[in-house]
Amino acid sequence: MDRHGRAAEGRAPVTITVLLADDQEIIRTGLRMILNAHPDIEVVGEAADGAAAVALARQLRPDVCLFDIRMPGLDGIEATRRLAGPDVAEPQAVVVITTFDLDEYVHGALKAGARGFLLKDAGPELLVQAVKAAANGDALIAPSITARLLATFAHRRDTTRAAQPVVPLTDREEEVLLAVAQGRTNAEIAGDLFISLSTVKTHLASLMNKLGARNRVEIAMWAYETGRAGT
Repeated sequence: MDRHGRAAEGRAPVTITVLLADDQEIIRTGLRMILNAHPDIEVVGEAADGAAAVALARQLRPDVCLFDIRMPGLDGIEATRRLAGPDVAEPQAVVVITTFDLDEYVHGALKAGARGFLLKDAGPELLVQAVKAAANGDALIAPSITARLLATFAHRRDTTRAAQPVVPLTDREEEVLLAVAQGRTNAEIAGDLFISLSTVKTHLASLMNKLGARNRVEIAMWAYETGRAGT
């Protein structure tokens, strides 16, 4: 066994390790089967509540934590905050998956540091995409949720907490910012703006530096809260 508890033989090399947390065993079983069907992904741990999930995440240090929101004791949002919140020195990648398509859940999960938000009916393909995106430092939010967030946050601006950057954004950075808020991937942004992938990454790095954001989800949240997206 290696440090993630994987068998040394009988499986192709794994590049992404995942921790599952859901209080329903049947859901965990389904998620595990979907993820383990991909040769470059392996579920290395499971938990039935948030407290156990946090403990396992700190012990195993998986590449991605996949958490349900409603769990006994410590819920998925608080578990996410403890592993990826603003005060965490080495935040872990968390994707929140839930049956409940509620604005307060989406907002709470993303503010807590989640790198993705999916509904359980999103389908295997989108689930795998979200896990891979989170492992690569990217983010994926279900398209239906992204569209609704744009509309919701256009009417719920929080300019007191979302302070303006000391150094203003360039016109190109504003374009990249809006694309991120719309859920566009790096490759899609590059194609839309007719720039290279490396240039997109340079603009994202600059945005994170100017906004004090740690990832593209926080960039998108800033865009929502300042009214730049959805106007």
